[in-house]
Amino acid sequence: MRISILMAVVLTLASAAALDAQADSAALLARARRLHEQVPMVDGHNDLPWEIRTKGFSDFGRMNPDSSLPDNNTDVARLRAGGVGGVFWAAYVPVETMGRVPGPARVVLEQIDLIHRMVERSPAMELALTAGDIERIHGQHRIAALIGIEGGHAIENSLGALRQYYGLGVRYMTLTHTSTIDWADAATDSAKHGGLTKFGEEVVREMNRMGMLVDLSHVSPGTMSDAIRVSEAPVIFSHSSARAIADVPRNVPDSILVRLKQNGGIVMVNFYSGFVDPAAVELTRESYRVQARAAAQFPNDAAARDRYVADWRRQNPMPRGTVRTVADHIDHIVKVAGIDHVGYGSDFDGVTSLPVGLEDVSRFPYLTAELLRRGYSDADVRKILGGNLLRVMRQAESVAARLQRERAPSTAMIDVMDGGLVR
Repeated sequence: MRISILMAVVLTLASAAALDAQADSAALLARARRLHEQVPMVDGHNDLPWEIRTKGFSDFGRMNPDSSLPDNNTDVARLRAGGVGGVFWAAYVPVETMGRVPGPARVVLEQIDLIHRMVERSPAMELALTAGDIERIHGQHRIAALIGIEGGHAIENSLGALRQYYGLGVRYMTLTHTSTIDWADAATDSAKHGGLTKFGEEVVREMNRMGMLVDLSHVSPGTMSDAIRVSEAPVIFSHSSARAIADVPRNVPDSILVRLKQNGGIVMVNFYSGFVDPAAVELTRESYRVQARAAAQFPNDAAARDRYVADWRRQNPMPRGTVRTVADHIDHIVKVAGIDHVGYGSDFDGVTSLPVGLEDVSRFPYLTAELLRRGYSDADVRKILGGNLLRVMRQAESVAARLQRERAPSTAMIDVMDGGLVR
């Protein structure tokens, strides 16, 4: 009898503790949602436009973000449910387009056009060009849409092309994607230049002059270092995580985090399981080798390459991690660089595995609630959600205003700067 009474007491206490934990979680989530209402939460990188191109043939009659897209991570209803105030839509261009027809410039122009059409037809979104635009649009309970080019090969070594992209609304450019290009080394390819070439440095300077953010996700540590040295404005990592926790080439080393603090920049933490879960590191490294084998085996057949990689991924499921795993990366970046230098950069609709609890754009408040559970203040969380990114944008805008008074658009050419030719 005594044992039965004791068991009953234990079960009652356990049940009460579980109810208290549920109540605490609900309170934290409600608090997180209020913070998302107070400041625009800006996601540094979302790849839905490429999904619309490849799966919907760039036709909104086939794939409409204002309707439900259950096979994707993103649609407008879930953006609203996730308290998203702004999104950098990626104008992604595959490295395989280099030297081919259509080439990178045409593909990226089509993607910029797709993003414009997507925004113009949606009553929920408005194109944002400045930090002030983001705040104004968020104040109107709409979603600020921003454009970022993913891959510096999109400019085809032309500063004139770079300027035209800015005129079309592009507000950041990732200097490389997966492959090293003529003027910058990539993180997941061989380093041919030791970072940026002279022309690559001029690309950074011209981005500063225009007010386009320099995005260092995907680039090598040498390129990171050179860009931070050259840039007069804060740089960003639109979708990268902490290398000290998950040692993969796509993440940011501590040595760069220290310099990022001095530069004033920001790391917007990627959610991809392979970049955040330490248990997934070896599989992530092997996936780069698999992709290289696929490229060598099927150089002219993108569909065959995709099938080859997809088959390998099915046979080698990746540990997913959880919301807590992503929060660990935020903790580390705050520890090394400081609270002013971190944000969210999901990579939704551009990755094959996501942490448990962060399956789509509606789940952002659950990460915010985890930060609150860890003791982050409301003021600190507001910085992480969007305050840090808005500050970076304002600084870049201020630098651009000064530089435009000081110098004209650059006429630099890669064959002169890097090829030794004399004009």
